[in-house]
Amino acid sequence: MKTAVLLRGINVGGNRKMPMANLTSWLGAAGFTSVETYIQSGNVVLGHDQRCDVKCLVHDTIAEHTGWDVRVIVRSAAEMQSVVAASPYPGAESTHLHVSFLDSAPDEAALATIRSDEWLPEEYTIIGREVYLHLPDGMGRSVMVPRLKLIKDATTRNWNTVVAMRKLVVSP
Repeated sequence: MKTAVLLRGINVGGNRKMPMANLTSWLGAAGFTSVETYIQSGNVVLGHDQRCDVKCLVHDTIAEHTGWDVRVIVRSAAEMQSVVAASPYPGAESTHLHVSFLDSAPDEAALATIRSDEWLPEEYTIIGREVYLHLPDGMGRSVMVPRLKLIKDATTRNWNTVVAMRKLVVSP
């Protein structure tokens, strides 16, 4: 069984530098198989025994080798397929679309009160444990993202990375 593993805050902005070759080696030694990384920002696809607690084992392996407490988000191949298929912004340019992955689904009723017309044309949609961000002026110029507290504990990927991870995790 293959799983997508998304690490928060790895090799971003010069912080928590972790060579992906080291991560691949550590995870292989921890018992994972077919470990692959995608770009340098904490995107991993790996094989494992179904009884394995992937999230805990990846977290503990990284902590053992670095001393870091890294947030680990795990999605199955089927879940990654669903994330791509469910995009509420099918016509958006891929460079304007991001997905924030959360551990659990947020309370949508509470979140409805934080929407603001000040953010337009930026918008977000919550589907399950994912927050889709449509940012026509890009992430770096976003007015909404710094104010959208629900994604502070999430790990966010651009659409091209989401699609690439889906492809890796579903390939044989």
